[in-house]
Amino acid sequence: GAAAATAHLLALGHRSVAHLAGPAGSYAAAERERGWRETLAAAGAPVAEPVRGRWTAASGHEAASALLTSDAVGTALFVANDQMALGALRALAESGLRVPDDVSVVGFDDVADAADYAPPLTTIRQRFDLLGGRVVTALFTPEEASLRTIVQGLLVPRGSTALPPAAG
Repeated sequence: GAAAATAHLLALGHRSVAHLAGPAGSYAAAERERGWRETLAAAGAPVAEPVRGRWTAASGHEAASALLTSDAVGTALFVANDQMALGALRALAESGLRVPDDVSVVGFDDVADAADYAPPLTTIRQRFDLLGGRVVTALFTPEEASLRTIVQGLLVPRGSTALPPAAG
């Protein structure tokens, strides 16, 4: 999912993608960071250190504010979950930046309210129905239980991403 989010932003023409990561020690955060890093590296794009949050809107606001203070946000931002993205959207608005005109933002999880964020949040939908089916199959099919299965997240494009602003 993180790879799809990062690739989406690069395909729009953003030269790099900043990252608001989840907490250190979180498997989900580490995997999302890995997908982001690998996609940027494969594209030859710069990979800056991410700023970490704690999965909450308040920590997303704090992390985005730190990125803005360091002037490292650029034109694209991948956020480790939708709650943190909500806080990031507020921090960007408070700084006078418009999403997606100045900065494109992609979240992760496709929470029920993501389509109602301002602007509606482009995000990655986790496919728990497909994952659950594969778990059940593995439980009843021993030869499947030892296989590692990756269920790809689904990019849900909405109004928070666009082409990067024209160089002026």
